[in-house]
Amino acid sequence: MRPAAADSAKVNPDGARARSIDAAGLFETALSFYASEYVLRIFRGRFSPWARMQAAARKLDALIYAEIAERRASGERGEDILSLLLDAEDEDGNHLSDVQIRDEVMTLLFAGHDTTTSTVSFMFYELARHPPIVERLLAEQDAELSDGRPTAEQMVSGELSQLEMVLDETLRKYPPAWIGPRRAIESFEFEGYTIPERAFVNYCSWASHHLPDVFPEPERFRPERFAPDARAALPKGAYVPFGGGSRTCIGMRFGQLEVRTIATLLLSRYTVSLADGFQLDIRQMPTISPREGLPMIVRERDALTRAPEASAAAA
Repeated sequence: MRPAAADSAKVNPDGARARSIDAAGLFETALSFYASEYVLRIFRGRFSPWARMQAAARKLDALIYAEIAERRASGERGEDILSLLLDAEDEDGNHLSDVQIRDEVMTLLFAGHDTTTSTVSFMFYELARHPPIVERLLAEQDAELSDGRPTAEQMVSGELSQLEMVLDETLRKYPPAWIGPRRAIESFEFEGYTIPERAFVNYCSWASHHLPDVFPEPERFRPERFAPDARAALPKGAYVPFGGGSRTCIGMRFGQLEVRTIATLLLSRYTVSLADGFQLDIRQMPTISPREGLPMIVRERDALTRAPEASAAAA
């Protein structure tokens, strides 16, 4: 997906531009390319999955470039990442170009959207299959939350221990960014093979998170794997849903905060169950997620004993 020209971007000071576009929907449209049949991805015709992805990318580009142009023209800044990128400079005083800023913003929008939605989806898929775990989460909420609402401090710190173990186990079994590209700094030996300097090397958290000698019964959903003592005993590098070392995901804390908050509020208000006959099929690229979404039955938690009717919804 390549950027469109920035020259056509027009300043739009009343903010109507951002309200006129469904960025999340466009991302879903673009990402649906990777959920299409593999043979269809080679076509480039007007109605092909590739064409739909490119059309969605052009609309997202128009939004981003217009925001960049408006900020540059007006000098307006706020407490947001776009303002930081516009003002960033290197040791020689050079600023990022429009294309560089576009690429950074697009990456952050993608990384902050698809990974979070897939993690929440997989979490509630597993919770729907494990009622005893849900009971522990609800007991923790009843004991720790005031009027069913978490405090900012509780969400930032991750002090709801049962929820934290469920989140960690979800990320173990379903790490959204399941492949991490790296490059060797220098030549080294690994398992009898010589890896040359500057060779491209990928790690796969999906594979390492399912090693039975590290995580017994890896296909089982067992949050107790991440009780404090058990987590401390894990080998270094065994659990890397956000990567590791100096390249650990810059959005890790924010992503954890998002999932904790969404899960806590949903659990405090609703009970969910899987639709009859649903079979999970996982889309692998570019991040793993339910290929066909996650249809669920949603009931209000406080109304369970009064209203047996359920309404269908999609998480």
